[in-house]
Amino acid sequence: MADTNKEVLKELEAKQSIPDAEKTPMKKFGKQEKKEVGGIEYTLQFPGVRATQRMLDRSKQPGGVFNDEAYHTQIMEQVIVEPKVNWDYWDEHEGYRELMADADNFLGRLLK
Repeated sequence: MADTNKEVLKELEAKQSIPDAEKTPMKKFGKQEKKEVGGIEYTLQFPGVRATQRMLDRSKQPGGVFNDEAYHTQIMEQVIVEPKVNWDYWDEHEGYRELMADADNFLGRLLK
């Protein structure tokens, strides 16, 4: 029985030494993707399934009508991590619609 316990302990130690990326290859939280729009490289980062669902829920008006402004504000705050952008940023830069579409597609792919 002592040999069995040693074997179990060795197996557990071996499992613990596996890098997190190998233990959870489908881990989505924090996954990043780079997009170049208008000559500027933007980094998109997945905020997690629950946070993304909350973004979608908060973007609905009464009657279920989707509010793009609310959704895009949340994308700017939670998904576009580099460079940081806001509404004023887009008054001086091109690519707003393209980047918002890219970010929406990025979130959609990770919500599968």
